[in-house]
Amino acid sequence: MLNFCTLFDSGYLSRGLAMYESLNRHCKDFHLYVFAFNDDCLFTLKSLHLENMTVISLSEFEDEELLRIKSTRSRGEYCWTCSSSTVLYVLDNYDVDHCTYIDADLYFFASPQILLDEMDESESVLITPHRYTPQYDQSEKTGIYCVQFVYFKNNRQGRKVLIWWRKVCLEWCYNRFEDGRFGDQKYLDDWPERFEGVHVLRHLGGGVAPWNMQQYCFEYQGGKIIGTELKTDRQFLLVFYHFHSLVFVTSFYFSPRPYYKRNDSTIALLFNPYVKEIIRLRKQYALSNMEHYLSRWKFFKYLAEVFVRRGFKEIHYIKLLHQ
Repeated sequence: MLNFCTLFDSGYLSRGLAMYESLNRHCKDFHLYVFAFNDDCLFTLKSLHLENMTVISLSEFEDEELLRIKSTRSRGEYCWTCSSSTVLYVLDNYDVDHCTYIDADLYFFASPQILLDEMDESESVLITPHRYTPQYDQSEKTGIYCVQFVYFKNNRQGRKVLIWWRKVCLEWCYNRFEDGRFGDQKYLDDWPERFEGVHVLRHLGGGVAPWNMQQYCFEYQGGKIIGTELKTDRQFLLVFYHFHSLVFVTSFYFSPRPYYKRNDSTIALLFNPYVKEIIRLRKQYALSNMEHYLSRWKFFKYLAEVFVRRGFKEIHYIKLLHQ
């Protein structure tokens, strides 16, 4: 069985449920532990009685150390602070031999088992590189690796890394670059040297995201989405896409962040099915009132940024995304 954990509040319910449904579609045997970060999220998920999901409340999860620093962090910073603690909570409280932290805005197009199969028996931790397109490279400030899919075995080697990560995140985890640190993420930079048993993912299909999608094109082959690295013509199975910064502009209008260049195959084969799934889940579970959309001035500011950065070609992508 594949064990995963994630955290989100009601504003991310449709994204978290879309991620769950994608795992349900592609994994033969999995379980997802969800840490519900507000009551609306907790009550909604509990009411669904999803077979492969365990929902954990903040009152169950938060310990004295987390509560002590909670007031010193913004809401987003506190979520980052808690990522390591969610994994440790699962390893300590459930009968599992491993757990993978995954961001709630991931969406799986194939089973992630192929990613874990890269590891050999001597390795206990897996991390995923950002693989930035050069023009978007933020490695120096935000980290070489992305806290989006981080695997830990429940053994001495894996727990050593995890407990160290939790400790430093409790000490410092803020949304700024300071003394070589950024959030919970920059701490991963030296893990392959600092610790034994850390595997850096090689498979290009784990971690396609807005900051690297310019390097690939995609097509359907035999019911699967196959990516091609444009620089090398290397082909790979798309396992998951990280829908970071997908903007819910209004209840019916979605848009990738204007900052990143996109292409037709990414919008048509990755973004379009994801948006359709979000809309389906939103209707099925009446989630629209819980989601966050752009207020009037932010809406017009956003439209201006779209057309300044992307020009009128963006109209083509808008149509492709919503058709």
